[in-house]
Amino acid sequence: MPILPAGPLSYGMQLPIQSQSAIYAEPWEAGATPFDLAEIARTADRAGFAYLASCDHVAIPRRLAEGMSTVWYDPVATLGFLAGVTERVLLMSHVAVVGLRHPLATAKQYATLDHLSGGRLILGVGAGHVREEFEALGADFDGRGGVLDETVDALRAALGPEEYPEFAGERFSFSGLGQLPRPAQERVPIWVGGSSPAAVRRAAVRGDGWLPQGDPRGKLPEQIARLHALREAAGVAEPIVVGAITEPLYVGEPDWSVGRRTLSGKPEALAESLREYAAMGVHQIQVRFRSRSRAELTDQMAAFAADVAPHLDS
Repeated sequence: MPILPAGPLSYGMQLPIQSQSAIYAEPWEAGATPFDLAEIARTADRAGFAYLASCDHVAIPRRLAEGMSTVWYDPVATLGFLAGVTERVLLMSHVAVVGLRHPLATAKQYATLDHLSGGRLILGVGAGHVREEFEALGADFDGRGGVLDETVDALRAALGPEEYPEFAGERFSFSGLGQLPRPAQERVPIWVGGSSPAAVRRAAVRGDGWLPQGDPRGKLPEQIARLHALREAAGVAEPIVVGAITEPLYVGEPDWSVGRRTLSGKPEALAESLREYAAMGVHQIQVRFRSRSRAELTDQMAAFAADVAPHLDS
């Protein structure tokens, strides 16, 4: 079930509704309901989407609320809810700011999610960027990069097969503490988010996957080459799943303004454009569709799966 680097170009999506930043949220999302979220997840499940992703913010300070909004669903609760209404689609945190919590607390939440979903978790992690969030929770904002590095290492142990995991680091140490249930997967994939030099290095050395954040197409080949060079230099032999966030999409010819950055048009043309990502060495693309309603969004998802996706491997 997990996405494999050697497989065909796969596609997943960040869920709407659960995060409503002014950068990308559509107006209809403000009045959306849990039923709408469930219908979107069911559509993705039927349509062959590889994963659904949910973001992570605990609280947004007033200085950032106008742009970020304060609508950020909890990822574990959201993905757990959607696990119950889907069967095969993978469930990803994109990304969990794991430095806000002790790794044993994070492991308890996500191990339970993986267990209940039958092994469908992808744990995406990132450093975070909101100082007030860290300060409110007593977490180390200035040292968050080092905290994240050690937390990933601790999570490798805490999400492994052992009922009594053991880890000893500079900041965290645990042994003799049992946690059941264990994850359904023998190894929970950890994908590292971010495009800074530190994030790319972290993904290369510690990640099973890399989730770039906002890299334009033209910058990706250089970033991917650096990722692989760092991984080889670190002596990591396992392959890594490389991701990309595409431009906004609209399948067909829209009769409304979808924005100049949006890729729209005939399915074959969209597929030809998206295949460029595979040529760069990308294994999975995260797509986002322009829409004016939940119904238009699910129609777009279904049209992409039926008419665009079959051409992604041509």
